[in-house]
This record gives sequence, structure tokens and C-alpha cells, in this order.
Amino acid sequence: MAAVTSLSLAACSADTPEESQYQSQVVSADYAGDFTAATPESQPTEEQSTAAADNAPSAEAAQSTTAVSTSAATPETAEESQPTEEQSATVADSAPSAEAAQSTTAVSTSAATPETAEGSQPESLPEDGTYSSRDDVALYIHTYGHLPGNFITKKEARELGWSGGSVEEYAPGKCIGGDHFGNYEGLLPEKSGRSYTECDIDTLGSSGRGAKRIIFSNDGLIYYTDDHYASFTLLYGEE
Repeated sequence: MAAVTSLSLAACSADTPEESQYQSQVVSADYAGDFTAATPESQPTEEQSTAAADNAPSAEAAQSTTAVSTSAATPETAEESQPTEEQSATVADSAPSAEAAQSTTAVSTSAATPETAEGSQPESLPEDGTYSSRDDVALYIHTYGHLPGNFITKKEARELGWSGGSVEEYAPGKCIGGDHFGNYEGLLPEKSGRSYTECDIDTLGSSGRGAKRIIFSNDGLIYYTDDHYASFTLLYGEE
């Protein structure tokens, strides 16, 4: 009995280190296998990781998408905030340039100048004034339709004793003018109902009558001659 017990103890004693080591290795292997087997369940597989990478865009791709979206939106915003070419053309047509405005003003001013001048003529040439020069007498006739008051006819001068030449001795401050001009040479245009009147020019206070005359019609024609009716220059009116 003691021998059997001793043998059994010896066998247990002999088996224990190896079996313990073996069992420890088996247990460790089993535990490692269990841990390894459990690990894939808690972490995604390579295919899952690849799918996740494909489905989730990177930060760089997201930034690129944002930049593209912003760039794509910018032209639309610019188109909305800026007028189209047709709108710009319409505005340009409806609003005249500074250069066109200035041109219109210049034309209007030029067109108004003669009227303004004519309107101011009665003030610059008072109707009761004394005039003898070509320009003053022609303007006076054009403005008032008759000769200035310092002109007297040949008949009126003869009544004062005048017989020819200067009228200054008989009527100081007066000039010969207001007599009918016959146009016998036919140098001036004729028209039914038209008649001409003549007057001396630049004879105020002079010693003679000279060769200068103004011939004017009853319908607005005013001529000047400085060669005693040999030639005429039209100053006012249309033939």
C-alpha cells in the first residue's frame, strides 16, 4: 500500500512539471486563440475599411468641393449684381454722354444767338437816335422798318433852301434819305408790289453827299452800294 502510494506520488510528482508546462501552453494558446478570434469582431475588416474610405471623402476632397462650389457660385452672383450687356446698352442709349449734352447745348446756344441779338437790337439802337454809318442805318431799317429820324427827303431839304451837295448848312445834323429809288438799270430784283427807297451813308456833318448809298425795299431787302449804284451788296433779306 505504501509502495503504491509512493509510486502514485512519484508519478504525480514526475508528471506535474511537464503536464503543468504543457497545460499552461495549451491554456495560453487557447486563450490567445480566443483573444485573436475576438479581435476581428471588434475591429473592421480591410474591406470594411476600404469601403469606409471610399464612402467618406477626405478633407482635401471636401475642401476642393467647397472651392469648386464657391467658384461656380461666383459667376452667378456677378451676373446678378452686374447689368447685362443689353441693359448697359439700354442705359447708354437712354442717358446721353457729357460729350453729346455739351454738343446739344452749343447748337441750341448758336441757334438762339441771332434771336437774342435781334431782341437786344432796339436797346442798342434806340429808335430816336441819330445814325449815318452803313451798319447802323441798315440795322436800324431792319429793326424798325424805316429810316432814322435824322434823315430828310430832297423835297424837305429844298424847302429849307438846299439845292444839292451837303445839307448840313441848311439842316444841321441831317442827312438826305427817304426818296424813291427807280431801279431804272434793273440791277435789283423786281417783284409785283415791291418798291425801293434810298438814303445817303456817312454824310453826317460832311461837305458833300459822296457815292455811298443804302437801298431798301418795302418787303425786307436791304442793299448797300459804295460806287453810286454801279453795284450792290445784299445786307438783309432774301431775293
